[in-house]
Amino acid sequence: MVDKTTQTRPVPDGRAGRSAGERRSPNGGDRAPQRLPARPPRDGGASRRNYAALDLGTNNCRLLIARPDGVRFTVVDAFSRIVRLGEGLAASGEISTAAMDRALSALSVCADKLVKRNVHMARSVATEACRRAANGPAFVERVYRETGIKLDIISPQEEARLAVLGCHALLEEGDQPALIFDIGGGSTELVLVDTTTPKPRTLDWRSIPWGVVSLSESAPHDSADPVARAAAYAQMRAKVEDSLGDFAKALGAATGADARLLGTSGTVTTLASVYLGLAHYERRLIDGLRVEVSAMRDICTMLADQSVPERALQPCIGPERADLVVAGCAILETIFDIWPAARVGVADRGIREGILRQLMATGERP
Repeated sequence: MVDKTTQTRPVPDGRAGRSAGERRSPNGGDRAPQRLPARPPRDGGASRRNYAALDLGTNNCRLLIARPDGVRFTVVDAFSRIVRLGEGLAASGEISTAAMDRALSALSVCADKLVKRNVHMARSVATEACRRAANGPAFVERVYRETGIKLDIISPQEEARLAVLGCHALLEEGDQPALIFDIGGGSTELVLVDTTTPKPRTLDWRSIPWGVVSLSESAPHDSADPVARAAAYAQMRAKVEDSLGDFAKALGAATGADARLLGTSGTVTTLASVYLGLAHYERRLIDGLRVEVSAMRDICTMLADQSVPERALQPCIGPERADLVVAGCAILETIFDIWPAARVGVADRGIREGILRQLMATGERP
């Protein structure tokens, strides 16, 4: 039986297993492959099975492999690499050959890990870069041919839902609606949630076409001239504000005295690392941290004032993020403007964790 949320357990040659005669396109017919019968775990229970979630974004490729552990899960393996899949996409409308090669290199590592960890069930998703690119479907086909990984190009709404599912547990307690946001490489998702029920209920949401890659390319911030950098930062802030439009007005009507705010993905975790003055990234110190909004704004101002080489000296930014982090700051400060919370929660969890919870809840059910 075809399971729409799963990927076949890989076979030893690194290509996803397929039943005899099955050669379906990952973008046609059944979007997800069949699941092969899993070898029974030694303890005879589902608790020993490994599940995997892969998120190919505009900037990063991330894999998380875990097994259920009561109501939680235990991480078995993880992988993350900056691939900049969306680099140059805004100008050309296509994913470049170099970007595809970088992503395929990372995905090959992921495919090897899926085999090594004997993954029982997996879901692999692609987001804004593949949604926007004219050659996105062709790239997905190539990924399947070369790695056996079947990418599902998900909608912005599904991306937002998975992010909320993965990180909502870190929200501060409260009765008023809360805002959860995910600043990605090619887009930013914002979700207004009601947390008075056991599972958060979406009240409103919005996806805007600005992430750290797309916004950086729209208003380059790499000038050696401080005046030019300040002008570019103001331009980025204006683009984000304009995209939020009527959603900002809706949020203004929903915000209360105890406004709660939670952010996931690279921008908030990176800025939280700068806030703590870490010499290297430490997830245990970041995930669940709460930072005063005023302190985050100060960090944004500092980074926006710096040149790219100066930002690269920050240990948890480095050369790989130095040219992109300011765009994330512009998005973050605009979110602060429209949702005036005193603190922002930081989540080093999101889409992958949401996928894992969904898969583990599904278990053996079709």
